[in-house]
Amino acid sequence: MAKQPARSRGTKRKTTEKFGQRRLEVRNAMIKDIRGIADLVRRVYEDMPAYTHGEIRGQINNFKDGCFVALLDDEVVGYCATMQVAEALAFQPHDWDEITGNGYGSRHDPTGDWLYGYEMCVDPKVRGVRIGRRLYEERRALAEERDLTGIVFAGRMPNYRRLRRRVEGPQDYLDKVVEGKLHDPVLRFQLANGFEPERIMEGYLPEDKASMANAVMMVWRNPYVERDQPVKKRLPRGVESVRVATCQLQARAVVDYDEFLRTVQYFVDVASDYEADFILFPELFTLMLLSFEEKELSPVEAIERLSEYTPRIRTDISEMAMRYNINVIAGSHPTRMEDGDIHNVAYVCLRDGSIHAQEKIHPTPNERYWWNIKGGDKVEVIQTDCGPIGVQICYDSEFPELSRRLADEGARIIFVPFCTDSRQGYLRVRYCGQARAIENQCFVVLSGNVGNLPNVGNMDIQYAQSCILTPCDFPFARDGVAAEASENVETLTISDINLADLSWARAEGTVRNLADRRFDLYRIEWDEDGKHPGKPRPRREPLGPSHAGGG
Repeated sequence: MAKQPARSRGTKRKTTEKFGQRRLEVRNAMIKDIRGIADLVRRVYEDMPAYTHGEIRGQINNFKDGCFVALLDDEVVGYCATMQVAEALAFQPHDWDEITGNGYGSRHDPTGDWLYGYEMCVDPKVRGVRIGRRLYEERRALAEERDLTGIVFAGRMPNYRRLRRRVEGPQDYLDKVVEGKLHDPVLRFQLANGFEPERIMEGYLPEDKASMANAVMMVWRNPYVERDQPVKKRLPRGVESVRVATCQLQARAVVDYDEFLRTVQYFVDVASDYEADFILFPELFTLMLLSFEEKELSPVEAIERLSEYTPRIRTDISEMAMRYNINVIAGSHPTRMEDGDIHNVAYVCLRDGSIHAQEKIHPTPNERYWWNIKGGDKVEVIQTDCGPIGVQICYDSEFPELSRRLADEGARIIFVPFCTDSRQGYLRVRYCGQARAIENQCFVVLSGNVGNLPNVGNMDIQYAQSCILTPCDFPFARDGVAAEASENVETLTISDINLADLSWARAEGTVRNLADRRFDLYRIEWDEDGKHPGKPRPRREPLGPSHAGGG
């Protein structure tokens, strides 16, 4: 059989066929498919936990070329997910959580020599169009295109529990299925598609009750590649440049809302002139809207007044982002939610007109006491035209679990708007931002307020040195700082960052923090529904006056 010409690396696959009046399309999965994929998995695996949207988002973001969907009349009826891994990882004992990075596909290694399949599901109601076979063909084509040694995955054995009394154990069951003495629909399908059983993997997926947590390691070896020893593929040092601006904003008294907006627009305009892709504003930068009130408002009155501006801020900054063709991370703004609680919210206004919100998860003691601000319960990446990003508001950057979640979902830039009154508070945010950049091998961008606003609570004094932080390794700045502003001076700091350097560092860097995590020892479990808040936290008196405190 002649080998088909390989498509260029990164080429998107898309095949479309018609069956009577029906239309079947097989292509790479996209972010817009997440809801359909999640619904499909729930239909197929009714007796097992479903994927969260964040897990599927991570699978696609971490290796979009390895995730495929089948759509019948635009409905998702098939999905498969793969990643590249080293041979040693693929063939050593492991379970599903460990090999997939807890379901996010975050252990994808672009230098790995094997394609590892960790999800394959087809709508059982769709018959006669060979969706499973088509998805397997996409996997094989990808392995051939990238000159990988082969494909490996752990296949279910769903008839094992029902037939276990007729066999002496999972290995005997596998042998009898191979010999044709017993029937297992999944294993027979995989055998028919050219995969060979390697060994039984006990305890692979405890949630798989039908297989009694067992799986079969199935292997397909690429006939176009002959290797006596595993090889380490190299990742080219490419260029994926993104220009980032961080605005160190002077707190100033304004005469009305329009003057405040003109101040914001000035910096957006300047960043746009420099062709920046992103501009970040500080936390609580809208507090200067309180400066033209006739009297200093109490904390409760101030929150109510600020929340009235939320619709205008969202609309005006979104229009600004589109007009100046730049993605605006609009610091943060206290907002009253539908349930009546006040949250500290970062609005991300993208240049395509979409608006996203990331709530602060951990309000500081002062925020909780003086403004009764409540924490949000969701953190997820935001898809932009420069790839997925994350936002952590000030104090949130001091909780490493949040950044790790964002990195697992594919974030390569994390924006941290902050508001700190002292050098100590600032350094807490700065040092934690640097730590997040190192441990997640990502860029972290900080933006803070400077100056003061008399008669406006939480803006008595400010301390900031906004900066753009990098991992500490050879491709990056010597001291891990791509750029930084002068202390306590209003300015715009701009730097080009190369996202491709992150891919290289994660795969071939001096240290590989993401890849070297011990999933066999520890992992983070998220309560996706937020239904288990635990015991109420004691309400503590703040230390010192009513300032933001920060970090």
